[in-house]
Amino acid sequence: MIRPAERFTHRNNARRPTGFTFTRCRGRGRFLRPITPATKTFSLAAIEQFAIVPSGRSPAKNHTLAFVRQLQTLPTFRRRTVDVASNHSPRRTKKTLMSKNRQAEVDAAKKDLDFAKNTYQIELDTNHGKIVLDLLPDVAPGHCANLIGLTKIGYYNGVSFHRIISGFMIQGGCPLGTGTGGPGYTIKAEFNATPHVAGVLSMARTSDPNSAGSQFFICLGTHTHLDRQYTAFGRTADASSLDVVKKIGATPVDRGDKPLQPATIKTATVIEKAK
Repeated sequence: MIRPAERFTHRNNARRPTGFTFTRCRGRGRFLRPITPATKTFSLAAIEQFAIVPSGRSPAKNHTLAFVRQLQTLPTFRRRTVDVASNHSPRRTKKTLMSKNRQAEVDAAKKDLDFAKNTYQIELDTNHGKIVLDLLPDVAPGHCANLIGLTKIGYYNGVSFHRIISGFMIQGGCPLGTGTGGPGYTIKAEFNATPHVAGVLSMARTSDPNSAGSQFFICLGTHTHLDRQYTAFGRTADASSLDVVKKIGATPVDRGDKPLQPATIKTATVIEKAK
């Protein structure tokens, strides 16, 4: 068994453990990969023991764990929770488990929407306080209508923020609470120029741009690498709403970014006002 302290470069093949081979990770060095298919799924703790420092880098403190999180994006090292998004991508897993298709209900609920005459907000009453979100139908009408429809049918009631990364974002909207659930359908991307800054509401997806469904995230800071890669379609309406988002963002989490204390949307409602 290799201990975390025994770190390797790509040249150090001689110390490869039995039953493992090296595999390259996007030019960042080589990593240990199990040879037998039966052992392809690892827990985070197990993967951490086999993390390798890329060539040319010094083994700084916590470097192993940081690289382990990058390994989670590789199919070989997927965790059993199937939430394989990296710390820099609020994506849903490719193995999203579709629940009952709610498209017909959502279409009926959003039939009377009129973005020309009305403004729309979403109020999330969480166990940490209320978050009011202003929607931006001028840049992403499809996403706004989808969120309104899902909210009207009660889809988000009782749903948790299942993934929290301090300083990055809080992610919710999965009916299963695992990052693997969806409404049974997907919507097309509406990438736009809205910057991903603190308080901005955006849609989670897989590597397929047109794979968004019900999972969304709210930014805790400025993250330009998300701009025009994820559909931003709203923002917190006031300072108190942003404070609640930040409070949730400070919730302690486990190694899989799942909060150790519940962060739950008790009810979600639509606020409609005439312009």
